[in-house]
Amino acid sequence: MSLLNQLFNRGVFGAKCKTCLSLAISRIKLVQNKRDLQLKHMRKEIAQFLQSGQEPIARIRVEHVIREQNIWAAYEILELFCEFVLARVPIIESQKECPSELREAVASIIFAAPRCSDVPDLLQIKNLFTTKYGKEFVTAATELRPDSSVNRAIIEKLSVSAPSGEIRLKVLKEIAQEYGVQWDSSSTEAEFKKKHEDLLAGPREVRAEIAVSQAAGKQISIKSSPSNGAKPILPSDAKQSSQHQQAPIPVNNVSLLSTSEIEPSAKNCTAGPVSDTKTETTSRSSDVLERARAAIASAEHATAAARAAAELVNVKFGSMKLGASS
Repeated sequence: MSLLNQLFNRGVFGAKCKTCLSLAISRIKLVQNKRDLQLKHMRKEIAQFLQSGQEPIARIRVEHVIREQNIWAAYEILELFCEFVLARVPIIESQKECPSELREAVASIIFAAPRCSDVPDLLQIKNLFTTKYGKEFVTAATELRPDSSVNRAIIEKLSVSAPSGEIRLKVLKEIAQEYGVQWDSSSTEAEFKKKHEDLLAGPREVRAEIAVSQAAGKQISIKSSPSNGAKPILPSDAKQSSQHQQAPIPVNNVSLLSTSEIEPSAKNCTAGPVSDTKTETTSRSSDVLERARAAIASAEHATAAARAAAELVNVKFGSMKLGASS
């Protein structure tokens, strides 16, 4: 019974594979004719844009033209692979493993099947090869593993990456030459060669300002540290431990430094790269102080006006009381 089942399955596989391959070949030809007409129309529109001076629109549309051209070329290669496999279906039926001469064609069809939605017959062929060779073979071709043997041209033509500036410029020149458009490509070449800034982290100016503000904040925090003469506030336990750890030093053996000797050394230590940030922080702190003084002055004026109004009310209230008592 097992031998009969194998013979029956072989016959079914061969018949289904031939049918699906024949339908795929005919459908690929129809899709190629349809896309060829669309390509001609799109190329004509781009030529009109170049002639009317609308180069930015032409630069955008040419990417779609390149994409369509790549898909058309991929369909042409797939058609050849389908015809090649169709002629060798009896060999595929007779062998359990995929023949080495058919490995590239079969793997390329499996890789292109989910990426060519216009030809659903390729998915049926992929399912037939899955039942024939197993999921591991199909996964290797789909994920482009090193031993997948997928055709390199199929991979490049069905890639979703954007075309380079050189390719776009080349296609634009071909379209202008095809339709006889007198087009100056200098501005387009400069635009394609321009390196656009990565704005995910923000513009460069904003990033520089943030870095400067962070550096200024660090310098302010350093200045507000105990180096300015103020003693740090420590808990009582820490004070006691520090007092125990410090050994008593005899006063007679220590050479005391005068204040005139300490000040130049402190000035020399702080001089250097801190001077630049010091000027920035002093200018900013002066602006903040001026604003604070203006706010304090306005508050004082407001309190003085309130006091005058209160005194006036008290005077009026006192006069009213005197009038009522009289």
